[in-house]
Amino acid sequence: MQRISECLSSKFPGEGPTATYRAELARICSAFAESGFADGKYVRELTLGPEGTFWSCVSEALIFDRLRSRLAPRISIGSGPDFLLLCGDTKVWVEVVCPEPVGIPQEWLNIQTSTAVTVPHEAILLRWTSVIKDKAEKLIGSADGRTAGYLQTGVVSPNDVYVVAVNGCRLRNGPFPALNGISQFPYAVEAVFPVGPYQIRIDRGTLKAVGQGYQERFNVTKPTGANVPTSAFLDPRYAPVSAIWAVDFNGEGILGNSEPSALVHNPNAVQPLPRDFLDADVEFVASSHGDGEFLLERHSRNG
Repeated sequence: MQRISECLSSKFPGEGPTATYRAELARICSAFAESGFADGKYVRELTLGPEGTFWSCVSEALIFDRLRSRLAPRISIGSGPDFLLLCGDTKVWVEVVCPEPVGIPQEWLNIQTSTAVTVPHEAILLRWTSVIKDKAEKLIGSADGRTAGYLQTGVVSPNDVYVVAVNGCRLRNGPFPALNGISQFPYAVEAVFPVGPYQIRIDRGTLKAVGQGYQERFNVTKPTGANVPTSAFLDPRYAPVSAIWAVDFNGEGILGNSEPSALVHNPNAVQPLPRDFLDADVEFVASSHGDGEFLLERHSRNG
């Protein structure tokens, strides 16, 4: 579509690889706009909206491109979650969000090869916890009960699967994906399970290692000093959320750049998402392991 091509030419001017990238984004966004799965405001918001809205629109198109052959028709486009799939007779809803880089240092986002940069892992994690909370409350309603969610309005049934797809591409370190946190698990894992940095315990007397393992981290602290929980999938209130689909998609796969993805399952989900249903490089599945404990296992798509 001409409006989309003109918008992308303005945002990504240049020839060579940039032109290849621009053409791929135009193809994907135009296909989505013409598919019947985008709402009527899509082209206007993509081409005229602020930067956050632009990337939200691009994220929807990129997710659409991965799901297009499996999407189910909907009664109403533009209300409710972004996409609907079917797993047998079960509806699988996918809600897409692309967190803005609020509070992320510019030296991290715009990489300078001559400058060493500290990974702002807590600031990035706060963006993940924030958008996951927001999209979860789109389903279950606000904690104070003032805002109804999809479950209360009947858009989503308690028997449906609900997946939050978080595209972290705007939190990248320049061209490099930033899907994994300080624990080396994806930020999506750190946002919903109390998994902190890996630690080695040293005996002060002998200076020998006496133990090792991941720290428990049930909160991450905002710059204001407020604590934000990092254990949503241990909270019964979040049981209607089946999984987090963590992706780092920006269309640069056309240039051979990495666009990783991970799927994090909720062990307490009312309606679990079957494994291997959504495309992901790796899936994380937690199972009960003793009194109040869970064993988190990694399942790679390649086995």
